[in-house]
Amino acid sequence: MLLSSWKASRGKKAGRPPVKAEIRDLIRKMATENSWGAPRIHGELLKLGYKVGQATVSRLMPRKPADPEKSQRWKTFLRNHSDVLAAMDFLVVPTATVGLLTGCFIIEHGRRKILHFNVTANPTEDWVIQQLREAFPYEAAIKYLIMDRDSIFSVKVRDSIRAMGIKPVRISPQRPQENAIGVRWVGSCRRDLLDHVKDGR
Repeated sequence: MLLSSWKASRGKKAGRPPVKAEIRDLIRKMATENSWGAPRIHGELLKLGYKVGQATVSRLMPRKPADPEKSQRWKTFLRNHSDVLAAMDFLVVPTATVGLLTGCFIIEHGRRKILHFNVTANPTEDWVIQQLREAFPYEAAIKYLIMDRDSIFSVKVRDSIRAMGIKPVRISPQRPQENAIGVRWVGSCRRDLLDHVKDGR
């Protein structure tokens, strides 16, 4: 009797609810067939009505076996160029009217400072190029701009980046951890701001 009372007092099991198998399979299928990153897959899942966090999407994406030598080269590159390095990425936010807004941000690696942020309901390559012009209106102090392999970072966008004197650096397919600073900022933005707005706090 005492044991059953103790079990009842514990209530529901703590922690996040498990992700359904169909969502896990869909994440892996999107990543494998399209070489999309976690932000893009997260946005597509929201469009389909699946409520799952971007961090969860990133965790469930299939991982390629790590190449120790390549990982070390990448870490060395980040460490040696942190003062002239920035990352560009997107986050998708559902609105109160069940629409979707796409936020574009550029974050400096050295001081983790947001250099530019803007939002649109219709992201296009021309819009991305305009964000780059606004972020770097004069001679850029940034020499390298990290980005994932989302199709919006087209040849036209990458050529525009080079025209500004910046070298575009695309991360490896299905390796969001190579853009860890950008991914962490998205997570912080959701936890510290967007989740509070969604919950009405």
